[in-house]
Amino acid sequence: MATTTRQGTKTMTMASAPEESVPEPVTQRKQAGSGRFRLQVDRQTKGSYATYEAAETAGRGIKKHYPILQVAVYDDVERVNKIIELP
Repeated sequence: MATTTRQGTKTMTMASAPEESVPEPVTQRKQAGSGRFRLQVDRQTKGSYATYEAAETAGRGIKKHYPILQVAVYDDVERVNKIIELP
């Protein structure tokens, strides 16, 4: 049985990169606007509105055309989710 011995190992050191700001990670999530009320369709945020009435109006339009979807308005301050139903 033949044995082999390793010759001396070499260690490589990389020069340190200059400090740069780390970019934001790329994700598929799209940040909603800064409004208090968020329009959610099937639990996915589709828009952000400053008033509940504006979010509800947009939600009713979606619910009217696609009644099978779950449409809700989420209040970011009170942490309440209100589901929109057709009359």
